[in-house]
Amino acid sequence: MDGTGYPFGADEPELDLGCRIMAVADVFQALNQNRPYRPALPKEKVVDIMKAKAKQRHIDPDLMVVVLDDYNHYAEIAKSS
Repeated sequence: MDGTGYPFGADEPELDLGCRIMAVADVFQALNQNRPYRPALPKEKVVDIMKAKAKQRHIDPDLMVVVLDDYNHYAEIAKSS
């Protein structure tokens, strides 16, 4: 949302709801899944990272709240993908 994203550096006015949802989902899923270079992160760490990214305006704070409010449901989806 602050224009530092990829690939085109679009900022908040250029990002529609779908783009914002995808950004939050991408970060959440990446943090909750095992990666070749690290295991899935614990819930507390995921929450801290997501809140920091929202505060920095890297992701939409309102959508972040929606995901964190139903964390267990979305974490199960992320881990099954």
